Amino acid sequence: MVLGCRGGGSLVKCPVRKTALVLELLVNFLLPWVCYRMAFPAMHETGALFVSVAPPMIWSLCVVVGFKRLDVVSLLVICGILLSLLAMAFGGSPRLLLLRESLITGFVGFALLVSLLLPRPLMYYLAQSTTARHSPEEAAKFGTLWEKPGFVRCMYVTSWVWGTSLIIETVLRAILAWTIPIDQFLIISPIVGYGIYFALIGWTFWFVRSLKAAARKMEMSS
Repeated sequence: MVLGCRGGGSLVKCPVRKTALVLELLVNFLLPWVCYRMAFPAMHETGALFVSVAPPMIWSLCVVVGFKRLDVVSLLVICGILLSLLAMAFGGSPRLLLLRESLITGFVGFALLVSLLLPRPLMYYLAQSTTARHSPEEAAKFGTLWEKPGFVRCMYVTSWVWGTSLIIETVLRAILAWTIPIDQFLIISPIVGYGIYFALIGWTFWFVRSLKAAARKMEMSS
């Protein structure tokens, strides 16, 4: 997911990235509802729900195979589909199938909170793996950041905020799954999910920037 464009060379790619983001939102937001509405008159609810996961499943496979990139959204969708197949094998209810991605995000949120008890939280390793994709030099530099108290605080605070927010999202979507019609859930649930994700990303950028500004201010005063 691309939030902005930086540098002269990236300006050329910016429209392409924005188009990819729009397509991603379309595939994961609108098309599942359209597929469900088209399939439901001729199929029962469970079968129509499996039809509705086809667009995000195909999109995720294209991202992994075509771009050799497994991002967070694609990973959650694939894991959710695997949970759906398991639920179908054991006769899962339609309402339970609606929670396929939420169960994964809830697990990730729980893992982030539990990792606060460890010497290094899970957010540190997620950030490290992202940095390692760019270059070995950046990965080595990232490892030395743990010696800075401000960086340590950043990793623990972001782990707590993301973990708590993902669990809240899981609870909200679970309430929606059991209280509103399925076709309404397929519209409202992505709005809740993407709203929380964008809010978390925006907060993370703001928090990291504020910590860097505070660190520069301390260096200037010392």
